[in-house]
Amino acid sequence: MAVARRPEPYITPEAYLAQEEQALQRHDYYRGKVYAHAGGSINHNRIAGNLNARFNFSLRKSPCEAFTSDMRLLVKSHDLYTYPDAMIVCGKPEFARARNDTIVNPLVIVEVLSPSTQDYDRGQKFELYRAIPTLADYVPVHQDRVFIEYYHRERDGRWILTEMTDVDAKLALQAVEISIPVRELYDRVDWLIENE
Repeated sequence: MAVARRPEPYITPEAYLAQEEQALQRHDYYRGKVYAHAGGSINHNRIAGNLNARFNFSLRKSPCEAFTSDMRLLVKSHDLYTYPDAMIVCGKPEFARARNDTIVNPLVIVEVLSPSTQDYDRGQKFELYRAIPTLADYVPVHQDRVFIEYYHRERDGRWILTEMTDVDAKLALQAVEISIPVRELYDRVDWLIENE
């Protein structure tokens, strides 16, 4: 005879945020459920660090600012709290009500893909991100090979995909008018580590 499983209790956003302030590990929140973040590999950290260093350098004289995965994002219309690997906000950052650690108005979001979450990051998570009115560029970056997917939202709302597999190509982010050599994003990445 099968034993009935008790449904997981609904957690309010307020309870999640209170728990997150005390947590040693970051968690995502989506519609009443909390999901632990897996630790990032060394290559994941190298790529994310390269991205944020380049963003900070390229945006230093602009009204735009880059944020690392320490800054939380709220997708208001879907009740999703998450920590992208990199975000860019242009103009004044807007925060969730009564918060100074949760942004709601990114122009650019970048996710460095991990094997355990890449389907979600490229699928449902991107679907949820598309509901952010300010979002114009979404960039999933693979860490196991040179492969960058660059999605840009056109004025009519269509998303256009450009794929990059050439290490000598450049990632040109139209929303912030900066260009980053793909080689720089993958600097110091050790391909053998990911395949062990």
